[in-house]
Amino acid sequence: MSKRRIGLLDSGLGGLTVLRRLVERHPDQPYIYLGDTARVPYGERSRGEIRSIAAEVVSWLQLQSVDVVLMACNTTHALALDVVEAIAGREVPVLGLIDSAATVVQGERVGVLATPATAASGAYGRALRAVRPFIKVVEVGCPAFVPLIERGDLTDPQLREAAHTYLKPLLAADVDTVVLGCTHYPLLEDLLRELLPQHVVLVDPAEAAVARLSVCIGRTPAPVPQLCGLHPSPALASGSRFCVTGDPEAFARAAMPWLGWRPVVEQVALSAPIQAF
Repeated sequence: MSKRRIGLLDSGLGGLTVLRRLVERHPDQPYIYLGDTARVPYGERSRGEIRSIAAEVVSWLQLQSVDVVLMACNTTHALALDVVEAIAGREVPVLGLIDSAATVVQGERVGVLATPATAASGAYGRALRAVRPFIKVVEVGCPAFVPLIERGDLTDPQLREAAHTYLKPLLAADVDTVVLGCTHYPLLEDLLRELLPQHVVLVDPAEAAVARLSVCIGRTPAPVPQLCGLHPSPALASGSRFCVTGDPEAFARAAMPWLGWRPVVEQVALSAPIQAF
């Protein structure tokens, strides 16, 4: 069976949580990961900025001849899905996390932790209500999370303080489900479980997105061992690449705890797309 080159886009390290799940289930597929680290974080940028950035990022991926684009960035999905789809064209499927999450959430009172831009867009609320019109959704912007996570110290007391603050409106709404609406946030799963009531279900949209991608590429996902915590992910297949717009050495060092091994990272330059959005 032929292999499909899968392109992933994100602002920085967060998309690695999605890549890990993909590689665990489809280790033989080649991946191109593009982290726009020169402009991380996206979450407090304007809608116009994010749409312009998305156009540059997906235009670069298109030049790499990817067969599928997975938007491993909720903020880009929330504000620029139409831009990415327009540039990718009809022959290159574009998969996202927000609509994927809407297919698996089962709760009645759902909290969403996201970047400020994603939360302000209301994208999760729209996607969830499109499937279940009477669901209650509370979306909370979490501006401190991504910068703190990108520093690499998940024991930083500031993370706990921020989590306490961001969870207050969700606890007040008595949510039964919390969606991790940013690909950085699965790294906070242990902390969030500690602070939330035991009955609250945590949903990582990446799981549903990987299932959709499996269907898209016509492949049955490999079984994944049930391991707790961060364990080393499999090495990437031949032809895979890690690319960033910022410092490649800094990304390689920061990626080690996420992957369990040090990737070879190259720096790339993005060009403005021909079509403006």
